[in-house]
Order: sequence, then structure tokens, then C-alpha cells
Amino acid sequence: MRRHHRQALLAAIAVAGTTLLLAPEGAQAVPSFARQTGMACQACHTVFPELTPFGRRFKLNGYTIDNLPQVSGISASREQTLLLNQLPPLSFMFQASMTSTRTAQPDSAVPGAQAQKDQTLVPQQASLFYAGRIAPNFGAFVQMTFDGAEGSFGWDLTDFRYARMASDRLLWGISFNNVPTVQDPWNTTPAWKSPFDQSSSVAPGPGAATIIDGGLADAGVAGLSAYAYLNDSVYAELGFYRSAPAVALVDSASENVVNGSAPYWRLAYERQWGRNSWEIGAYGVEAHLFPGGGAALAGPTNKFSDTAFDTQFQYIGDEHLISVTATYIKEKQTLDATAAAGGSNATDDLKTMRVGASYYYRRKYGAALGYFSTTGSEDALLYAPTGTPVTDFANNKPDSKGLTAELDWVPYENTKFALQYTMYSKFNGGDTNYDGQGRNAKDNDTLYLLGWINF
Repeated sequence: MRRHHRQALLAAIAVAGTTLLLAPEGAQAVPSFARQTGMACQACHTVFPELTPFGRRFKLNGYTIDNLPQVSGISASREQTLLLNQLPPLSFMFQASMTSTRTAQPDSAVPGAQAQKDQTLVPQQASLFYAGRIAPNFGAFVQMTFDGAEGSFGWDLTDFRYARMASDRLLWGISFNNVPTVQDPWNTTPAWKSPFDQSSSVAPGPGAATIIDGGLADAGVAGLSAYAYLNDSVYAELGFYRSAPAVALVDSASENVVNGSAPYWRLAYERQWGRNSWEIGAYGVEAHLFPGGGAALAGPTNKFSDTAFDTQFQYIGDEHLISVTATYIKEKQTLDATAAAGGSNATDDLKTMRVGASYYYRRKYGAALGYFSTTGSEDALLYAPTGTPVTDFANNKPDSKGLTAELDWVPYENTKFALQYTMYSKFNGGDTNYDGQGRNAKDNDTLYLLGWINF
């Protein structure tokens, strides 16, 4: 680990530890769960979508706590054969947004022209959820989404769970899901990163990311994992993912196809005292991928080995809520397939760090500040300039760094308004003229206004 990355990671842990000492003593948030349990959203969430300790246990128990009228069936041997809510646990989410970048992007069709600087999406996203119990000990979180930026409708985050108590101290379960870390109960991992789980879908974003930080999700996978939770503190999980893109036939037209199965693992420890909780853990994945994209699914593969560390602190008071999260991901890349085709170095690496802190007063008024950084190997082939404005890598490096600040107003537990500003000090390998077309990193600074309702 390079010295400045090691210092940044130690600083992140120190921030979390300091907040831990100074604090006073004492799944996507959807109304389906509130309707099912009969409890307000704040039972499971600080401010959606971040989970509380109770919310994490609700998720690990398979989303099955219930307080609704039910249709049930009992066999002759008094075994339960059916347990259905009389009303299905459905809900709907709607997001609308406005995005303004510091400098307009080039027009997509007219050379030399610029696109409109300010972009409005109504909706940015609209989702339908089934979220709750399906049968005894079996529940699900299923999301179908219309993406306003892409103009498409399809399956989104999905997590089916079967869970049981083996004893008073040990909970075990099985999760079938479609995104690595979507099943995770903490808000440090990529699928549920907090406090900045939402960002503009039309503003420029860094072009390099680790395979666990969205790469496998973009390629399309499905996984099955088993987990255990001991004494409400020690968590362990092991799973495997296979390619499952939204096509009928996985062949050379597909991209980044998993060769066999990609193992995923997770370890975490959480301690609770009074109104405080603190988690520290590690997670990772190893995937051998055929590049595809016109190449046959045979021969050498690209190997991605990701190891990550994370921590989360929460203080949940009657008036004050504090949350600090940090994660560090290190990816080792052995690019046999791409290197053989003359498209990359033989080996590369990527390192990502995110540190964020948020504060809410009476769960209504909030502020958050976060730092993000992705750095990696210089690769004149993989990050070769192509003459493409905005998204190009003119310096042959994947490095991007910056800060994000956010103000939130939550007038009701299912309604949220966020004003976010993201500032880049480095973007796709440089701070000035990073794309070779005269665009600077700060030109991608983004002001983002989001309205978010769940009902």
C-alpha cells in the first residue's frame, strides 16, 4: 500500500474512532416494510436508506417480521404450509432531479457545439417494490425500475432470503441476489454506500472502478450465499456469482463473462452499547472474466482480486443522529486476456477509498461531507487516449479524487430533498486537460438537486 493511501486509511479509522469516543452515551427504505411490520420507517432507518441496528437484524432475518392480517395453512401434522399477507407488501418510489455541471459537455451530435448545461430528469428513477415476507422464514426485496436517463425499464436490486435461528445466539440464512454486497446489512459496501448513495446519472463520472464497486453489477450476475450471525455481533458470509446478463444467450456478444463462478466473502464485527454501534469488517471477491465483446469465450481470462476493509459508526439519539462510514478497496488485476490482445499491461492495480460523515437533527435537517479517491497503475494501453472528450484518459492513468457535500431536508419519513455538490481535484488521470481536449477536472464539478418520495 502506498504511503499516502495508508495515511488516508489510518485517518479514516481515526475519525471514526474519535467520533466513537466523543459521542454521547445513551435495504432501501420502502413503505412496504412499514406496512408489513406496523412500525414507522425510523425503526429500521436513521434516515433512508441507512439502516439502524434493528433494521440490519430485520434484513438478516429475511424481511419476515409481520403485523398484518394473514392467510395461513396448517398440515395434519400441524406444520405451517402457507403464510401470506392478505395485502401484498408493495410500494412505489419516485425520484426527480436537476443537474448542473460547472462546464457544459460537448454536444453528442454536432461537432463544436455544446449540450445544455442544466439537465432535468422527471423521473430520474421510478421503482416498484415487492418487499416483505413470502412464506415462513422466507422473504424478499425485489425492485423493478424505470431509468429516466436511459429511458429503459428492467430488474434492479434483488435479494431473496431464507433465515432461521439455530439457537438463541446463532442466526443463519441463505441469500439469492443479483449484485455483490446488495445483501450486506451495513452501509459501507458499494451497493448501499452512505451517505452518498444517490448521485446524478447525467453528470460525468470517473471512468475507472474496481470489479466489486459496480463492475460485476454492470456485467450482470446472480449469486447464492450463506451467512451466519453470532451473538448479534459476529457476521460471516460466503457466496458464489455467475454471469446472468439480461440476454437469452451468453456468448461472444456478451462482455466480461465470469468463467465458472466468482467467490465472494464477508467478515464483520459489530459492537453496540447504549445508543451507539460500531462495525469493522472486510469483504472481497475474485473473478476470472472473459472479455467477450466479439471475442470467443475461451482461452485466457482477466483475473480481478478485490480485498476491502470497512467501518461504520452510528449514534442514534432522540434529537441527534451521527454516522461515519469508510471503506478501502484494493484490486489486483492479472490481465492475461487483454494483454494478449495488446490492450493492457500484464498486471495492474486499482485502489478506491471513500470516507463520509453525516449529521441529522431530529431526523429532519441533515448535512454530510465525504472524500473519494480512485488511483491505480499507469497503463498506456488500457487508458490510452482515443480523442474522446470528457471521458478520455490523456495521461494513461485512472486517478480520480474529490469531495462531496450535501444538505438534506426530510419533512416526512418517506420524503427527502437533497442538495449535493461534488468537486473534483483530479479526473481520469489529471487535473488540467485530463482528456486531451482542454477539459479540466473542475469542469465536471456538479450541483445536484434531488426530490425522493416513497409511498
